[in-house]
Amino acid sequence: MHFSQLPAVDAAAVPSDGFLLDVREDDEWGAGHAEGAVHIPMGRITERFGEVTEAADGRTVHVVCRAGGRSAQVAQYLIAQGVDAVNVGGGMLAWDAAGRPLVNDNQVPAVVL
Repeated sequence: MHFSQLPAVDAAAVPSDGFLLDVREDDEWGAGHAEGAVHIPMGRITERFGEVTEAADGRTVHVVCRAGGRSAQVAQYLIAQGVDAVNVGGGMLAWDAAGRPLVNDNQVPAVVL
């Protein structure tokens, strides 16, 4: 499968109750992320695959990173494993630009790194 054929969804179109899998690194997640998202860095997806399928519970997995490259690779992997997954086009940059909320655990405004 080429990325051009990869199912993708616009950040603004991700359902508010949808399953969002954030595959960015810890520092990126810590700076700002979507509330309710599940964080598993890209490099740990294969070892934590069971967590993805359990958390998805049959729902479409919306995979997001900073700009869409890493998430496209993870979505491609998940689809190959039989998981219903889509790439969030434009990543967290598009999420932020669409006015979707960002949160973090710090006392500073959430940002996308």
